[in-house]
Amino acid sequence: MDKQRLIDCHERIQPYIHNTPVLTSRLLNEMTEAQLYFKCENFQRMGAFKMRGAANAIMQLTDEQKQGGVVTHSSGNFAQALSLSAQSLGVKAYIVMPSSAPLVKKQAVKGYGGILIECEPNLTAREATSQEIVQEHGATFIHPSNDDQVILGQGTACKELLEAYPDLDYLFTPVGGGGLIAGTALAAHFFGANCKVIGGEPFEVDDAYRSLKSGKIETNTSTNTLADGLKTQLGDRNFPIIQKHVDEIVRVTEEDIVAAMRLIWERLKIVCEPSSAVALAAVFKKQEKLSNQKVGIIISGGNVDLSSLPF
Repeated sequence: MDKQRLIDCHERIQPYIHNTPVLTSRLLNEMTEAQLYFKCENFQRMGAFKMRGAANAIMQLTDEQKQGGVVTHSSGNFAQALSLSAQSLGVKAYIVMPSSAPLVKKQAVKGYGGILIECEPNLTAREATSQEIVQEHGATFIHPSNDDQVILGQGTACKELLEAYPDLDYLFTPVGGGGLIAGTALAAHFFGANCKVIGGEPFEVDDAYRSLKSGKIETNTSTNTLADGLKTQLGDRNFPIIQKHVDEIVRVTEEDIVAAMRLIWERLKIVCEPSSAVALAAVFKKQEKLSNQKVGIIISGGNVDLSSLPF
């Protein structure tokens, strides 16, 4: 993937996304002894960075493919992102969701015009149901994170941050399926000045941490974490980018996540989901290394269930 492809992608999706604000906090700067710049993708359309990749992926389809619609399987933000992007672009979106997904997320998908298909809550069922829709309707499958066009779209958040603050020393993002960190790493490589990219990941789902160590894609046996957006694993499209351009993945505890999430709510006065707080939790873990450095943090989303806050 080259620099021009990322520039073209950003120009293409601009009518359909927000250039989200960047917030700072004197108190959080003092606590970390660094200068922190929070790129607030919780203010993105549908509430998360995934709008970027979804819009780009649909826009890159042929007219014939658009006629057949698009399909994905997701229990969370990508389901909403693909629904809203498809609605904005006049394309049908079939969304396969596990029956166990929260009602609020199912309602959001329907609200954005997505055609909801429920399945058993396991990956095999999700993939099989998606393939049935591909066969039946001629829809094009779009993976939430392991797709070149999605990765490029997600990288535009970091591109915007570096356009505003070109001299960042570090960039922190959460790591789930790998689309955001891969896109961020590409943007940092193309537009940063020796800017290092670090991922944050819960100990409970540390497959990316282990994958970087072993050199092959690892899986998780359990997914017992508050950070529900980070339960997915890396794929063959994003893992090579992560291997090449990501400096480190830092693991954080569930307590670290809650503490960081609380700080974001209390000090930045914004709603963020637990997955987003993982990036700030990782900053605290690397604090000694970050003294007097300029640090970008991508707040990935704000779609949180207010009836089950961890504090």
